[in-house]
Amino acid sequence: MALARIQASIVKNLLKMGHLSDAQCQTIIDTEEDLSGLALESLLFEEYKISPFQVLVAKAQAFDMPPINVKHCLVNESTFSKLEQDFCRENSVLPLGFAGAFIIVAVSNPFDLETINKVKEMAGMPVSVLLGLEGAINDALRGDEERQAVGFGDVVEALGMDFSSEEDSEDDFSDEESAPIIKLGNRIIEEAYFAGASDIHIEPFETETRVRIRIDGILKHQLSMPPAASGPLLARLKVMAELDIAEKRLPQDGRIQFKQFNKKGIDVDLRVATAPLNYGEGVVMRILDKQKSTLPLPALGFSEENLSRYRELITRPYGMVLHCGPTGSGKSMTLYSALNEINKIDVCIRTAEDPIEYTLPGLLQMQMQRKIGLTFATALRAFLRQDPDVILVGEIRDKETAGIAVEAALTGHMLFSTLHTNDAPTTISRLTEMGVEPFMISASLVCVCAQRLMRRVCKSCKQVHLQTGNEAAIMQRALGWAGKVPRASEDGCPSCGGNGYKGRVGIHELMATSEELVQAINSEAEASVLKRIAMRNGMKTLHQDCMLKVKEGLTTMQEALGAVPPDMEQYEVSQGS
Repeated sequence: MALARIQASIVKNLLKMGHLSDAQCQTIIDTEEDLSGLALESLLFEEYKISPFQVLVAKAQAFDMPPINVKHCLVNESTFSKLEQDFCRENSVLPLGFAGAFIIVAVSNPFDLETINKVKEMAGMPVSVLLGLEGAINDALRGDEERQAVGFGDVVEALGMDFSSEEDSEDDFSDEESAPIIKLGNRIIEEAYFAGASDIHIEPFETETRVRIRIDGILKHQLSMPPAASGPLLARLKVMAELDIAEKRLPQDGRIQFKQFNKKGIDVDLRVATAPLNYGEGVVMRILDKQKSTLPLPALGFSEENLSRYRELITRPYGMVLHCGPTGSGKSMTLYSALNEINKIDVCIRTAEDPIEYTLPGLLQMQMQRKIGLTFATALRAFLRQDPDVILVGEIRDKETAGIAVEAALTGHMLFSTLHTNDAPTTISRLTEMGVEPFMISASLVCVCAQRLMRRVCKSCKQVHLQTGNEAAIMQRALGWAGKVPRASEDGCPSCGGNGYKGRVGIHELMATSEELVQAINSEAEASVLKRIAMRNGMKTLHQDCMLKVKEGLTTMQEALGAVPPDMEQYEVSQGS
């Protein structure tokens, strides 16, 4: 009875530690009932008033393993990036993070080698095992599923906010250093973080100040408050971001390191941007989760054809790889994933970023400081004197940065950067408008990748239907295929919070250079001509790629058409070419 021996060892360790008497120790050992691990823990907690930490230490000594108190471990969607939630809950396995090439997990029964081997197989990497209490592990795993929003009721009450009253004045609210305002600022950020939001919007209007959060690309209302509460809240956020609280006439940019302002272990940074608006100052905060790691390229939504092509292109010895798309389209994550893939001991990588969103081992990253003249152009000039192999410039914003970037790509460096354009072919026009000569663009460019993010249909409640009418015609023109595709459930389910969608997937338009494309760029051809040439050479447009995601069951036709409407002209061109 290995279990009985281990439990006896735990009890004897508690005796040695002075938490049990000889009589109590013998009573537990002599108990005829075959106690499970949970039953023994409950007995020690309830009957003998031994703390969970003391039991954990005794248990760790019995197993000769390092202990971990999982009580305060945060569980969110990124926790299960390598292991499925259902598997973890069924087997009491709590993923804690990564250390080098190892995944770290907490278990309560280290002799369950079958489960540990399954973890290794699912994660695709070796496992480092720590010991936790079974009850605490199960509580942590249930916490993400059962967590209810704390809400703002207590903060509202503390501030004395009566949203139904129209007689509020500034005297009714505390200043920016008062405890309720501090609590309100923290609560807004915490609730947004636990909801999986990417951005927080605080927007002043005539009769209210509205707080909204962006989840999976969709803005959702979080809180309304009287206008008089807006000033102290904005002042508090400015203090956290180290901004000038007296300056209300000009936009300001800052950064909040939230870990130092909360006791819940939430380690996120927030990129803060304030702006003077007609009813007062507004602020938008981008949440940068430092606990999330970069995703591997296959997890970003690349089709098999685009993935193999992109992997080949980013390993070129020199040239320029550009990503384009609107704000929040996943450009930064894709670039980080690409750099992570080519990050080897024999490759020197330098990055110039504003802000540094993720810190990657092996990369030397520089934070821009425009106030003191440290711009992308300045950083790029400095990097060229530091013998790099690969350079990442956060964004090409002006003629000076564009010129230096092209020169770097022409002189033996691999350069990655981003632009704000709608699709891949119009990136050429944008560079030309910045004053870069067409022959320099064609000589330096390796590829342009345009991208967007679409919401994934919820796996738990999605429905399937056969396309008919206009939907079937659009799919037929895009892929030459028709069949059953997913549809979001109207009522949703608990897994997706009643939305019908959960998470997002990328769509990509990968335009690699070819001899025909180089000739067209040199002759200053229009973007529409470049698009036709790229399609003849195998480029799938954003619309075609989003239709492919519908075919693969990742999203719905409604979501795909909302992200990228069909361009009927392109099909006529491709069919006639």
